[in-house]
Amino acid sequence: MRITFLGTGTSVGVPSIGCGCATCTSNDPRDNRLRTSVLVTEDGRNILIDASTDFRQQALRTGITKLDAILFTHAHADHCFGLDDVRPIMMRTGPLACYATETTWEGLRRVYEYAFVPGGYSAKPRIEPHTISGAFNVSGIDIEPIEVIHGELPVTAFRIGEFAYVTDCNHISDEACERLSGLDLLVIDALRIKAHPTHLTLAGALAYIERLAPRRALLTHISHDINHSEHESRLPARVNIAYDGLVVEAAR
Repeated sequence: MRITFLGTGTSVGVPSIGCGCATCTSNDPRDNRLRTSVLVTEDGRNILIDASTDFRQQALRTGITKLDAILFTHAHADHCFGLDDVRPIMMRTGPLACYATETTWEGLRRVYEYAFVPGGYSAKPRIEPHTISGAFNVSGIDIEPIEVIHGELPVTAFRIGEFAYVTDCNHISDEACERLSGLDLLVIDALRIKAHPTHLTLAGALAYIERLAPRRALLTHISHDINHSEHESRLPARVNIAYDGLVVEAAR
């Protein structure tokens, strides 16, 4: 199973507009981060986790021409505002299966009301909506949704075999931790160094990594507070900072 990091940045991306900090002015391409999203590929099947605000740019530079499904973690702008940009794929292949919890669908319906109105405007996302209520299967790939907490908002993490994607959270319950054990690869939120009310800090992410004990861990949803080369050099063994364009393999 191949994991392609389409974006690894926080909600405003990196560089941040108008910022002259060392990370935002860095010449290291790993410090240039689009909004967070990954593409999971298995035997020619493509599953997108979140349609970020930057999806069009991500798809063009990565060469994405087909999708089998989109999984939404939640309905915040940086994770769903790229859905309209998926239209060229939908126009070629027909309605696209999209999976989200009812809470997330409520947010998506507010943003994309026109996509759910029968008939009418033709240039709209062609969605085949599926409400997540438990484990599900996409084109032969088993997916386990796991609830984590993002401030007061429930967010859906996804486990696919021995890979788990856990973004936008500041708390993982004991039950969720049990379901995230035995991983080959954990991708987890690590927004910044200092405390944040809705995101894990670098130290918080490392604490969960120690508890969950995956074979490997990658940090994502990174702000300009974290400079790639500087902070990566301080990380424990088998923990790295993800960057845009990174491609890794994970066990099924």
